[in-house]
Amino acid sequence: MNIHEYQAKELYRQYGVPTGKGFPAFTVAEAVEAARKLPGPVWVVKSQIHAGGRGKGKFEEASAGSGGGVRLAKSVEEVEAFAGQMLGNTLVTVQTGQEGRKVQRLYIEDGSAIARELYLSALVDRATSRVSFIVSTEGGMDIEQVAHDTPEKILTFSIDPASGYFPYHGRKVAFALGLTGDQVGQCVKLVGDLYRMFVEKDMALLEINPLVVTKDGKLLALDGKMNFDSNALFRQKDIVAMRDLAEEDPSEVEASKYDLSYVKLDGQIGCLVNGAGLAMATMDIIKLHGMEPANFLDVGGSASKEKVTAAFKIILNDPSVKGILVNIFGGIMRCDIIAEGVVAAARELGVTVPLVVRLEGTNVELGKKIMAESGLQILSADNLADAAKKITDAVRAAG
Repeated sequence: MNIHEYQAKELYRQYGVPTGKGFPAFTVAEAVEAARKLPGPVWVVKSQIHAGGRGKGKFEEASAGSGGGVRLAKSVEEVEAFAGQMLGNTLVTVQTGQEGRKVQRLYIEDGSAIARELYLSALVDRATSRVSFIVSTEGGMDIEQVAHDTPEKILTFSIDPASGYFPYHGRKVAFALGLTGDQVGQCVKLVGDLYRMFVEKDMALLEINPLVVTKDGKLLALDGKMNFDSNALFRQKDIVAMRDLAEEDPSEVEASKYDLSYVKLDGQIGCLVNGAGLAMATMDIIKLHGMEPANFLDVGGSASKEKVTAAFKIILNDPSVKGILVNIFGGIMRCDIIAEGVVAAARELGVTVPLVVRLEGTNVELGKKIMAESGLQILSADNLADAAKKITDAVRAAG
């Protein structure tokens, strides 16, 4: 789960991480009010969307004026003008895709006198089972280019969760960033506070770009990108309260209501599978047969008829889906329950695309009988390879 920059900065303040002063705004009037609360004489007007590259982004509408999703204002009047141009318009960045994201929130922040821009991030490194900090002296909007052209300028440090954070970790980061004098002590505290926040809030990713050194020698986290482990949200009620459903794919929001693991993809074959590994194998074999999966959807090992029906509806509501492959191994999950869910959803929604179902395991014969007697055009497959061939052939034949 992602949160907005202004929400990330609320967390910074809770953990003592130095950051700029600012206020969120949902209307032009709130943006003006926020600017008047700040000393100025420079304000930063920031679009709040769940995507990076805002500074280099472009608005689709002419009414949004020139400039990206992050703009520097030198008067309250400019803040008002920028807010009016940005709110309600669609911002396209390298991470949003061509469809872009509608800007519905802004963050009005006091300007900072920047001497240096640095980069700092933390993530769960699954290869080492540790939290790793990634740092670079080349912070700012071109960090991706730095990673491509001069990867030696990006350094990584890991913290063993068994021993936790020690000041020497912070000093390693400080020296890698070229900090000196009092800035080293600031960095030691900063990295310690970030590590504590990362662990206590069950983060999967934290990115600060840029982490700046001001002209008076202070470290400030001027940005905040945070992603949280969805498996731990049950114990992070304050984080869940920050969720912005408008920034998420509607199908993924709907899937979360039924505890379904769903990710929309760009292909034509909808997949309904139980088990993440089997889902990955199903997507792979679809690609092997020359087509692309339209989604990853894992209904889990103990889904009810209602859950399966909901999953089927989510797939069918995707207009890019030209065919559906159901691939179920019935261990804990019974094949007859899957069959009932598929038949119920197919009847209710009036399936017009090819549908192939491969069942194996508990009550498989009963499941096949339910589908055969449904009167619906459901193709049964004997194994995964047979299922992939039948669905891809059927989609091609349907044009």
